[in-house]
Amino acid sequence: MFDFPVTLEAQPEGGFVATFPDVPEAITQGEDEDEALLYAVDALETALTFYLEARRPLPVPSAADGRPTVRPSALECAKLGVYQAMTEQGIRKAELARRLGWHMPQVDRLLDLKHASRLDQIEAAARVLGRTLEVRVS
Repeated sequence: MFDFPVTLEAQPEGGFVATFPDVPEAITQGEDEDEALLYAVDALETALTFYLEARRPLPVPSAADGRPTVRPSALECAKLGVYQAMTEQGIRKAELARRLGWHMPQVDRLLDLKHASRLDQIEAAARVLGRTLEVRVS
């Protein structure tokens, strides 16, 4: 759902630059392809935080077309799913707080990608939005 294709470009001075065609704010580099992809996760998560803070719709991942893909951590994907459902339904944070019976700081933390929210809180938010949280190990 949040698997974004990454373009890796070898640099003349060595190393690789990783960019995301769907998330132009995310850019990083590494000494080799593996390191660039590892750093790409953090760059993607940071860039997606900008979308949440600006209350913008999340970018939609394009087809990988043979490129490697990167996704945020599982917890952050769950948070992004809640945010995306809110955006699609036109629900603001205050309304989500009202539906959950929470205070605004709780909702702010829930949507903070760097905060270690509990899965049961994310599941509760998804439920009041008419969604379910599915966890899978593959």
